[in-house]
Amino acid sequence: MQKNILSVQSLTTSLHSVAAIVDGISFDIAAGETFALLGESGCGKSMTALSLMRLLPDGVANTGGAVQLDGVGLFGLTEREMCELRGGSMAMIFQEPGLSLNPVMTVGAQIAEVLPLHGRDVRQRCIELLDRVGIPDAVRRVHEYPFQLSGGMKQRVMIAMALAGQPKLLIADEPTTALDVTIQAQVLQLLRDTQNQTGMAMLLITHDLGVVAENAHRIGVMYAGQIVEQASREQLFAEPLHPYTQKLFAALPAAGRGTLAAIPGSVPPLGSVRQGCRFAARCDRAWALCLEQTPPWAESEGRGVRCHLYCETGNVKGETNSPLPLAGEEGGERDVSRFPFPVSLLEVTDLKVHFPIRKGVLQRVAGSVKAVDGVSLSIAAGRTLALVGESGCGKTTLGKALLQLVTPTAGSVRLADQELVGLSQRELRTRRAAMQMIFQDPYASLNPRMRVAEILEEGMSAMNVGGDSAARQAQIDGLLDKVGLPVAAKWRYPHEFSGGQRQRIAIARALAVAPQLLICDEPTSALDVSVQAQILNLLRELQQELGLGYLFITHNLAVVDYLADEVCVMYLGRIVERGASGQVMRTPAHPYTRALLSAVPRMDAQAREFIRLEGDLPSPAAPPPGCHFAPRCPDAQAVCRETYPPVSEVREGHRVHCHFPLK
Repeated sequence: MQKNILSVQSLTTSLHSVAAIVDGISFDIAAGETFALLGESGCGKSMTALSLMRLLPDGVANTGGAVQLDGVGLFGLTEREMCELRGGSMAMIFQEPGLSLNPVMTVGAQIAEVLPLHGRDVRQRCIELLDRVGIPDAVRRVHEYPFQLSGGMKQRVMIAMALAGQPKLLIADEPTTALDVTIQAQVLQLLRDTQNQTGMAMLLITHDLGVVAENAHRIGVMYAGQIVEQASREQLFAEPLHPYTQKLFAALPAAGRGTLAAIPGSVPPLGSVRQGCRFAARCDRAWALCLEQTPPWAESEGRGVRCHLYCETGNVKGETNSPLPLAGEEGGERDVSRFPFPVSLLEVTDLKVHFPIRKGVLQRVAGSVKAVDGVSLSIAAGRTLALVGESGCGKTTLGKALLQLVTPTAGSVRLADQELVGLSQRELRTRRAAMQMIFQDPYASLNPRMRVAEILEEGMSAMNVGGDSAARQAQIDGLLDKVGLPVAAKWRYPHEFSGGQRQRIAIARALAVAPQLLICDEPTSALDVSVQAQILNLLRELQQELGLGYLFITHNLAVVDYLADEVCVMYLGRIVERGASGQVMRTPAHPYTRALLSAVPRMDAQAREFIRLEGDLPSPAAPPPGCHFAPRCPDAQAVCRETYPPVSEVREGHRVHCHFPLK
């Protein structure tokens, strides 16, 4: 038995000493162990981490319980004593590195802030740490500022800062959210290696079940400020007990699965549940007792659960312990009978988007950034084409170029057999209704000063869609019903909705002008699995009902496997592989696709061979000669560095640009 590094007993954190954000949670973390906190946004996971670090915002305070770090009670320490512990004995990786790093200090100076407390050779130690977290050319990077680094590199700098003091406890709050799968795999491997070398204890906060399956030793499932289930990784993934945990598993997208089992409603507001089970309002197995009495904590065989379904022995009342059935496991194929002969909706031929690089006083052109460099693709009505690749490969620029939000340098874009490239703004305006975009962040794309009805009617009015105002309001009512929102919601403002509801409003706004093509740019990347399931169900239902064509831009390959009919893999402005979803996801032909798929965390606990890509994505301003992937490819040969590979068809409809496909 390893010694406990962290011991948390009945921790309570409250807002203005009234509403409990964290309500009496308890857990221990041993040396060399990873304890994962799993749950939806708003459950109190991040506030738990801030409580342990004693970094709570104004108005929030620890109002009960005890926390011990290596035998030292944290709540009895002065702020000066806590400052000595932070960065030394305990450290934290925050969720958003762009907001956590100081923009006016070099990364080396920010790491060095911790090091003098531990008497180290500062500059050399900074270089060693940056090299250890996989940042190339650390001697140069140590003098650079955060804005000069990519998102993945900034996250690695945050990890270097956290590891600088060799902490006994590391708190990692969503350390890989919104990172590419390749960067995510590198970051998680680094944390595992550090833990194996130093015996560091780790608290991992995440909503990604795949990350939990590969990294956690024990798991606590959190809901509305309480831990509702706690078990070892093997126990939880073999047999989740709490209905909430079972529904999280059922909400995961997978190939061949039909309608996902989305959890209705949302996490209750602080203090709104005074008695009974906090999950009862969303649970389809609740009965009268669940609304009247708070469920006790039941323990059996080294695991615990807070649910009235379980008696002292841990058995379910009147039924087996089997998880809820996963929705749609049978008959998961989509009904495409309404579109038996796919009608070509979008045809893109050799599309290029080059941005000029200007230098000097006279701003002469000194080169160009080849963001999109000769892309060809097609989308049929009622079909979904997924576009995947690392950040910076040109996916979003391509999506904007298709809508003519970015002017193409060359090539052709034909929507419903009408050429869009070269049209004037007036001519484009008449065609805007046929193509719409759903952006990644709905809160940033919705006007905070307009109510939902005004947001939806704005586009309809601009496009002369829907008749007069009364007719438009009737149509808006129908749109809200279609996306699963109450009609009364149209008189509310965006800040009054949850993230999933705001994304539904964004979808309704796109549908308001009756488009034929929707470009979805990472619409579910930052959503919980339960909210993601709601959005994916909605998109699938709308496609079957209206025959919409989707270009789905994402780095979540599980979503691709569930939703897409075809997949295009993009690298440095070019499509390197394209084919049916099943072909590309099961038998990838390009080494880059194989590397992407190898980085996806697995939930089946089977070992996987992660193909680590050396270096970072090259600059599109100076792409390498020959195959653009050659400098990072483990199978590259001389011909790869000299000649760009022509397209080859490895199977019917499965095309790849590679000199040695399927090697």
